[in-house]
Amino acid sequence: MGKYLIIGLGNPGNEYANTRHNIGFDVVSAFAIKHGGMFKESRLAYTAEVKWKGKIFICVLPTTFMNLSGRAFKYWLDKEKILLENTLTVVDDLALPLEKIRLKGTGTHAGHNGLKDIQAILGTDAYPKLRFGIGSNFAKGMQADFVLSKWTSNEVSIVKTKIITCVEAIESFAAIGLDRTMNSFNAIAF
Repeated sequence: MGKYLIIGLGNPGNEYANTRHNIGFDVVSAFAIKHGGMFKESRLAYTAEVKWKGKIFICVLPTTFMNLSGRAFKYWLDKEKILLENTLTVVDDLALPLEKIRLKGTGTHAGHNGLKDIQAILGTDAYPKLRFGIGSNFAKGMQADFVLSKWTSNEVSIVKTKIITCVEAIESFAAIGLDRTMNSFNAIAF
């Protein structure tokens, strides 16, 4: 039976709910809920364990805040004895337009503080990531305000559709592997 670590990056607390920066939480929560998972408070994270098609998924929403996501990632990776290639980190990405998602098996943090911390703690950038495009529609110097802002009414329907597609990408990743999933999902435009 395969075992997977699915980690959604975000910040804990109601003030961050439904913000662009918390889309990792939203996607992983949607995946867990679809498969009957219930999150509970655990060490460094909220966690849910779900089973699907003979596989076990440890779903993790770090409570360490975005900039310290690596601690929770490493703790649950080691505790559950999961291979690094069987992890998938779901994260917001300013460099991608809202209409895109991007799955990759390796790649730098590209300035994202959550990924930067994971990379520093793991000592590698070679772990799978599902990047959820949030666009970059902000004035110079307003990046922090933009990523912590809520979705506009015009964006909500695209975001909901993308969350469903990202849940399907997680399932595909576990069922047919990273390369085939990348080929199927990276070309989708919303």
